[in-house]
Amino acid sequence: IFVSIGSNVERERHIRAAVAALRAHYGALQLSSVYESEAVGFKGDPFLNLVAAFDAVERPEQINATLHAIEAEWGRVRGDSRFASRTLDIDILLYDDQIIEQVGLRLPREEITRHAFVLQPLAEIAGERRHPISGERFADLWAAWEGAQQRLWKIPFEFPPPLLPPHSDSQKVR
Repeated sequence: IFVSIGSNVERERHIRAAVAALRAHYGALQLSSVYESEAVGFKGDPFLNLVAAFDAVERPEQINATLHAIEAEWGRVRGDSRFASRTLDIDILLYDDQIIEQVGLRLPREEITRHAFVLQPLAEIAGERRHPISGERFADLWAAWEGAQQRLWKIPFEFPPPLLPPHSDSQKVR
C-alpha cells in the first residue's frame, strides 16, 4: 500500500503524528524524503508532503476508513473545501497494482500524475513500480514531469525510530 501524507497546519507535528499512527496500525513503513511545496489551488501556508509504503491485509475500504480516522483524530474536518489548509491529509495512492473505481475510492489515485508533491516522493521509493493503468514506471513519469509551476524541494526531516516491530504476515500486499 502506498499513501501520500500532507499537512500545512502545524506541519511537523501532524506529519510525525501521521507516521506514528500508521506505524501503530500497520507496523514497518518505508518513507520517502519529506518535501515542502507551495499550496496548490489556493493561497495558503506551504505544505510538507511525503509518501509512505506498508504491507497490510485489510481491504482498501478498511484502510481508507483508518486513514480518515487518523485525519479526524488530528483535527481534519471532512467536507472542507478540497483546496484549503489542513492539519492532515492522508490518501491511498496505490493498493498493490489494483485498479479500483467505486464511490469514495479510485485507485490508482489520479493525483499521482497531477501533482509533483505526490509523484516525486512516490518515484523516490517506488521508481521501478509501474502505474497500474499506463504501465509506465514511476521513475520515468517523474523524469518526464513537465509541471514546472509546481515547485517543491526536499527538506531535512527526522522521525523518531519505530516503537513497534514490523508485522510478518505473508498475506499482506503493498
